[in-house]
Amino acid sequence: MKPLFLFRPEPGWSVSAQTARDMGLDVHGAPLFTIEPVEWTVPSPDDFDGILVGSANAFRHGGKHLEKLTRLPVHAVGEATADAARIAGFLVGLTGRGGLQGLVDELGNRKLQLLRLAGQDRVALRPPDGIEVETRVLYRAVAEDLSQESAELLRDGGVAVLHSGAAAARLRDEFDRLDLNSAVVDLAVIGPRVAEMAGEGWRSIHIADAPGDSELLALARALCQTEDQ
Repeated sequence: MKPLFLFRPEPGWSVSAQTARDMGLDVHGAPLFTIEPVEWTVPSPDDFDGILVGSANAFRHGGKHLEKLTRLPVHAVGEATADAARIAGFLVGLTGRGGLQGLVDELGNRKLQLLRLAGQDRVALRPPDGIEVETRVLYRAVAEDLSQESAELLRDGGVAVLHSGAAAARLRDEFDRLDLNSAVVDLAVIGPRVAEMAGEGWRSIHIADAPGDSELLALARALCQTEDQ
């Protein structure tokens, strides 16, 4: 069985790693980013009809400013983000299943003013007619180097799991910096944008059936069990 490499930030890394180990996979890797809060100003909730959130990190790192917004419904990119919103004291409106753009598209055909709580690196959105989005940046990702242990193991190949475009770009940069051979590594990615940001030259790139951790790890397990041809 091929080794599995995870690179998402904490606390997601530990959650995915435990799930993968419970699946019987040989887990390696470490976060390629540390998430840290940034200073931000909270707007008046009276100016908005709801909040748009693409990551649970908004609730982990938003601080006390978030308390001023709890009367607004949160439209969350997925279940994990929706759960984080509820824990932070928010009511959840719509929960998406196909990325943040898909969530915004679902909210179409109505007039809405949305407040987007996001990270410094974020997906560009194309709101439908009638929807206006104002963004506040609450956190940023600080890049970390690929560990020496992971680098040495990756020289022999394996399966790398990528939960975000930022992780894909960072892994590509680290392979270039360390002169690693991407042609011996299979990628399991959470969506088409992540596959695009990973670039070319990998042994193979496979996109999960749905943008969730369970679907992504199920794909990774199948790849780990596939012998090289």
